[in-house]
Amino acid sequence: MTHSAPETISIATGDNQFIVADHWPGDATPVILAHGGGQTRHSWGGTAATLAAKGHRVASIDLRGHGDSTWAPDGDYSMGAYCGDALRIAEWIRHDNPTTHIAWVGASLGGMTGLHVIDAAPAWFSSLTLVDITPRPAAKGVSRILEFMAAKADEGFADLDEAADAIAEYQPHRPRPKDLSGLAKNLRLGDDGRWRWHWDPAFLDVRSGTNSEHARDRHHDELEMIARRITMPTMLVRGRLSDLVTQDEVDEFLKMVPHARYVDVKDAAHMIAGDKNDVFTDAVVEFLDG
Repeated sequence: MTHSAPETISIATGDNQFIVADHWPGDATPVILAHGGGQTRHSWGGTAATLAAKGHRVASIDLRGHGDSTWAPDGDYSMGAYCGDALRIAEWIRHDNPTTHIAWVGASLGGMTGLHVIDAAPAWFSSLTLVDITPRPAAKGVSRILEFMAAKADEGFADLDEAADAIAEYQPHRPRPKDLSGLAKNLRLGDDGRWRWHWDPAFLDVRSGTNSEHARDRHHDELEMIARRITMPTMLVRGRLSDLVTQDEVDEFLKMVPHARYVDVKDAAHMIAGDKNDVFTDAVVEFLDG
């Protein structure tokens, strides 16, 4: 059965804190879609609807501090906090059937979260798909992303056109959109009339000038240890133009997880689902249903 329009729900994760998700019901393997840092649940293009049309139960989530989910009042954007949220979401999906196994599909930050949660509760998950992220992403690519995210985090943009120009400069391989309505979902309009990214600046500690935990070497050490413990079906999808996951990072990951499937998407960079959504979605469907 095709579910063209999702239900938007809130999943409680703590005292007055919640995760917002678009939810499609279905009888096939449940799928959690977790976006990258600085993105929202709207970043997957048609992937969620396609999976729902294949019969999957799908929850496309806004990670904490992003989109319509709660901004952490204590500024806790640690990987422990993201993993805790992920466990609450998995519990919600498994509530009516404790034997349910979930497929986790995570891009960048969502992929790091996936590594942590499948390690914390491996019996709850059937597979892991990492979208342009590995335990040790290329330092140059990490720096470029963090610099882009931090550049306008406080100041914001005068209008959507200015935001679109900034994105076009950051992603020169992708045509600048003429219709900016989709972009509006990733920004919020402040009382001062300026548009800012739809995520909490505390996520990157941009006001103090420090990087988040997620980019630090000791976290990458932890992710590598987790990766080497993976036994479930795993897929890495990389954008060939990505400067975060180069061929070197792919080769290292396949040594860590030798049973992993690898898909290289031509003409896509870090935001694979936005660059080549049909190719990306086909790869995910084949992995889950093939």
